[in-house]
Amino acid sequence: MADPGVEQRAALLAAASVFPLPDGARFSYGTAGFRAEGSTMAPAVCRAGIVAALRSLKLGGASVGLVITASHNPVGDNGVKIVDADGGMMSQAWEPFSDALANAPSPEALVELVLQFAKDEGITLGGGPSAQVLLARDTRPTGEYLLDAAVKGINAIIGATALDMGILTTPQLHWMVRSKNKSLKASEEDYFTQVTESFRHLLELVPDDKYGDELNKKLIVDGANGIGGLKLEEIKTKLTGLHIHVKNSGKEGEGILNESCGADFVQKEKVLPLGFGPEDIDVRCASFDGDADRLVYFRITSPGNTTIDLVDGDKILSLFVLFIREQLDAINGKDNQENKVLPTRFGVVQTAYANGASTEFLKNLGLEVAFTSTGVKYLHKKALEYDIGIYFEANGHGTVLFSDEFISRLESLTTKLSSIATGSAQHQAALRLLATSQLINQAVGDALSGMLLVEAVLQHKRWSFQNWCDLYTDLPSKQLKVKVKDRTSIVTTDAERRVCQPSGLQELIDTEVANYCHGRCFVRPSGTEDVVRVYAEASTMEACDILAKSVAQHVERILGYP
Repeated sequence: MADPGVEQRAALLAAASVFPLPDGARFSYGTAGFRAEGSTMAPAVCRAGIVAALRSLKLGGASVGLVITASHNPVGDNGVKIVDADGGMMSQAWEPFSDALANAPSPEALVELVLQFAKDEGITLGGGPSAQVLLARDTRPTGEYLLDAAVKGINAIIGATALDMGILTTPQLHWMVRSKNKSLKASEEDYFTQVTESFRHLLELVPDDKYGDELNKKLIVDGANGIGGLKLEEIKTKLTGLHIHVKNSGKEGEGILNESCGADFVQKEKVLPLGFGPEDIDVRCASFDGDADRLVYFRITSPGNTTIDLVDGDKILSLFVLFIREQLDAINGKDNQENKVLPTRFGVVQTAYANGASTEFLKNLGLEVAFTSTGVKYLHKKALEYDIGIYFEANGHGTVLFSDEFISRLESLTTKLSSIATGSAQHQAALRLLATSQLINQAVGDALSGMLLVEAVLQHKRWSFQNWCDLYTDLPSKQLKVKVKDRTSIVTTDAERRVCQPSGLQELIDTEVANYCHGRCFVRPSGTEDVVRVYAEASTMEACDILAKSVAQHVERILGYP
């Protein structure tokens, strides 16, 4: 019998030799995974395939995912992300190994890294459980080539299986991995069935006196010329009670992925995406990003004007909070603080970049608002601590998480109410929460399922776009980047909202902030560039600009120019 160690070495050497690391290339695994110009990505994708297979082995053969996408980046870029067995992002503890493997200078160095890491992690190679990696890609032209690189990397681990799930949105693959490891149905058709049926159920639970007018059922969606637009075109005919028109759908000849369109473009530039014009005035519009994990809404207010009324992730979060809070109050009694039928720890998670007006709005509702460092991986982890945890970034990435224990209690309550109080306000509220937990993608932010929940809530509340905008008024904000000698000289605390090093900088920021009504300002080192980022808010745009510039000057003076 052949030595499994020899066979494993040979397989790794063969895969690494097919995709050698280009001279001068350097890959770094972050929240977005590995990302670069698409034609240069094959070595990193192949090695990510190896990591994904090892991760599956480490988790006893549980399915993990690997998705080839560069999200909102230009069409020429591409990238790769690994999805952990729970449907979330790969464990941060594995990022240093992923970096080291992606940058291994030779096939021989790669083999030694893998064998040493497997030994350190107690991973049996060439025996024990088999590994399974679910694969997906978006519509980028380099996707098929990079998929082959991923398969070769996965197959380089003896006994590992690569299962191509097709061209998908990133959130679809996250959902599939989570579902598969929960022993639930996990195909694309199962995903579509779950979101369309739960959406239909929510609309059936809209009170009769609240059913919306035809204008409120009309929605125009900017699909970023990506995979999200194509998937929405597939299922829109199954969505009763909603009339959807998709622009920038991703169909051939319609436009270029993410070019002057998509959620990232709309949220940052606050202007119309390509393909929208005067004919769309006063119609509710939504925008996906390139791989459909971000969602924002907007409205065109006047002809000949490219500016928009924007509803970002903060306001999407606030809408969901109001809806879920309303259902919990219906179940427990609004003013009942004791002997609750369904005790619930309900929390909201934000970062320092959340607009201060949104945080004040949420706190005035009596909600627990927690803060984390910038990044979805931190937000998601914190939200898991609650029975119901909601997080969103202003860029439109976020979701609602329901704990398994809470869902179990909710299902028991619903069963009980169906026998003793069918059709009561309590019963309907419990059914709405159950449907919400089925509709929203609890693995990751999902523009498609998030959009459907927004639409269901607006119909439930019979709200216009203006009602939604009127929840609160965003404070003017300003972001600047300051080039410094060493960005690591800045050390922050309190979820990046305060500086503890260098000494004296926070006191200077506090002094500047005190000069302005609703003033707020923080600085943090960039995770990707050699700069320090400055964020400021104040009651007027003029005050905001002055505050940001003043703090930026302090940063430059203390840390020095590069």
